[in-house]
Amino acid sequence: MALILLGIFILISLVNLIYFFSFFSFANATTSGKNGAEVPVSIIICAKNEEENLRNFLPAIIEQDYPSFEIIVINDASTDNTLEVIEEFQQLDPRIKIVDVANNEAFWANKKYALTLGIKKAVNEHLLFTDADCAPQSRNWIREMAGQFQPGIDIVLGYGGFFQHTGSLLNKLIRFETLLTAIQYFSYAKMGSPYMGVGRNLAYTSSKFYEMKGFASHLHLRSGDDDLFVNEAATPHNTALSFGPDSITRSVPKGSFKEWFTQKRRHVSTATNYKSKHKLLLGVFYIARLLFWVFFTLLLILQVHPEIVLATLGVKLLVEGIIYFKSAKKLGEQDVAWFFPFFDIFLILMQLVIFITNLVSKPKSWK
Repeated sequence: MALILLGIFILISLVNLIYFFSFFSFANATTSGKNGAEVPVSIIICAKNEEENLRNFLPAIIEQDYPSFEIIVINDASTDNTLEVIEEFQQLDPRIKIVDVANNEAFWANKKYALTLGIKKAVNEHLLFTDADCAPQSRNWIREMAGQFQPGIDIVLGYGGFFQHTGSLLNKLIRFETLLTAIQYFSYAKMGSPYMGVGRNLAYTSSKFYEMKGFASHLHLRSGDDDLFVNEAATPHNTALSFGPDSITRSVPKGSFKEWFTQKRRHVSTATNYKSKHKLLLGVFYIARLLFWVFFTLLLILQVHPEIVLATLGVKLLVEGIIYFKSAKKLGEQDVAWFFPFFDIFLILMQLVIFITNLVSKPKSWK
């Protein structure tokens, strides 16, 4: 029995290593830089009760160094002064267009409805999405993202990170989870199987949006305006990546663990609607990570060839460490990479709790 358990542990370890070896496709990748022409761009921002964030971050959009762009800011039935703030900016810059969305009983608290109205307002074919609490980290953000559009490219995946708060363990945890997610969706896309993107930094053409009939296939779901659309519309040939330092956006992370946990519950519930092959790949990845630590702990307790068990752990941590550090350097998240063994275990356990919680009740509104 002991040898059977050890054999299962070795097999699980190999599955983990196969996944992380595949992530070298992103960790070793070099950004392709700006390739295409400087196409006119419509930047679309959906804002719900974001008056303070708009005051702080909208100037970073306005000040972009790019020849032709408009900024469509959607006031999604805000109850604060969001609309007034947008109007103030519009007085200063005529490139800002306003979409004022009133509460609609059929689409209450549905961001996709608001985004659809914003997309219909856009005059340009190429759409670039970010959030009201996001700031591009360079004046060349539009150029870097839009530069990936070439003939046949309809979707551009970017990296949307979070601002660093020195001394905050929660901040490091949030940023590590964001890093791990990015490693996965960039790697899968590099290998020809794009499955998601993040609305904090995402671009696609209006032609593709209308070809897919917008968000129609998942309009009934509160979340998924970004990842479900990409999961449905992206192919190995129509998707490009932009992850150079000038292409990154950063946003305000959740201020409490409860808020972040609620956000992650929404993301996990949305992922159940991915294509079957992506659910399988992501599911096996999670299960393999969970089982590794279960069998690792069990074998150490039973003292089954502890030298082999510990050596296997060493190999696993070495490979994962290389992936995390190379990827973190690429995306400006070096400080969180040091915590990867501890954060990885915590995220595995948290995801297990989320699965159980979501079986009991589903998260409802997008904000």
